[in-house]
Amino acid sequence: MKSDKLIIGWVVLMLFSCTHAEHQHHETPTYTATRPIKKDTLYYQEYVSQIHSIQHIELRAFERGYLNQIYVDEGQLVKKGQLLFQIMPVIYQAEVQKALAEAKFAALEFENTKSLADSNIVSKNELALAEATLQQAEASLTLAKAHLAFTEIRAPFDGIVGRFNDVRLGSLVDEGELLTTLSDNSKMWVYFNVPEAEYLDYAMTGAQSSETNVRLKLANNRVFQRDGIVETIEADFNNETGNIAFRATFLNPERILRNGQTGNILMPTYLRDALLLPQKATFEILDKKYVYTIDEDGVVRAREIITGAEIPHAYAVLEGLDENDKVLVEGLRKVKEGDTVRYNFLQPEDILQSLSRLHAE
Repeated sequence: MKSDKLIIGWVVLMLFSCTHAEHQHHETPTYTATRPIKKDTLYYQEYVSQIHSIQHIELRAFERGYLNQIYVDEGQLVKKGQLLFQIMPVIYQAEVQKALAEAKFAALEFENTKSLADSNIVSKNELALAEATLQQAEASLTLAKAHLAFTEIRAPFDGIVGRFNDVRLGSLVDEGELLTTLSDNSKMWVYFNVPEAEYLDYAMTGAQSSETNVRLKLANNRVFQRDGIVETIEADFNNETGNIAFRATFLNPERILRNGQTGNILMPTYLRDALLLPQKATFEILDKKYVYTIDEDGVVRAREIITGAEIPHAYAVLEGLDENDKVLVEGLRKVKEGDTVRYNFLQPEDILQSLSRLHAE
């Protein structure tokens, strides 16, 4: 009986051992690994921007009076010289008529005095006085005509009329009171701030000596259909932020862009022989980046790296890795220092392409 029990116990123990070994075998995970890749690459650095019309002005009343006519509506596209508003001109028309009569009278006085002076009946001083009186009358007439013209507010350039500033037909407006705004949106100036280090990289590559094309990502995350050109860089850095302002110009014939919009400038940046590593292969501890390298025996070791540019799905590695290092891409939270792992090696190009496809979907 004892021998039978021993045999049965031995069989159960063997079965349990085999089952446990098989279970352990099935649970041993296989991770994905890759290596950094060195290549020239282009990525777009993103900067918050503000969009302004190439011309954006306030239209104000030149004269005090009642608003007699409003010829346009808010948001209307107008042409240069088009009449927009008219302030009641009756008083100024009367002043023109008065000045015109005085100018005619002074002209007649001058002609009579000149005839007398030619006949030596009056002195040259009287002629000079008559001439001065005529010039004064003509100047008064010119001023009166100017005041009359100021009752008409016309568009100084082609543009879009802004919102009316609480003025309606019949409103009494004061001299200098704001009526509306006018924006020339045929071209747009887009301003964005660049940190000092990135400005130096830009300047030292000689980019500022040639045209730099940039893109504009709008608030709906769509890229504007036309590229812009960086035309100017401000002279001074902002000491509080450490940034310097760039200005890019975008053609806007369809007038999609409006004054006051926001967006993000996408500036192309070229990296030569950059060592690229998928972002998902890294983890952070106390603001430092690490990766798990895999040695020839499959043992993982944590290694600190220093990264530079951040491009879609990848980092440019500055220090800590070379092209021959194998790096764990998956299971970073499931392993620890010194673990031995099984892995499948994938080429870095394949991993980066798959990440791009997933992001696009």
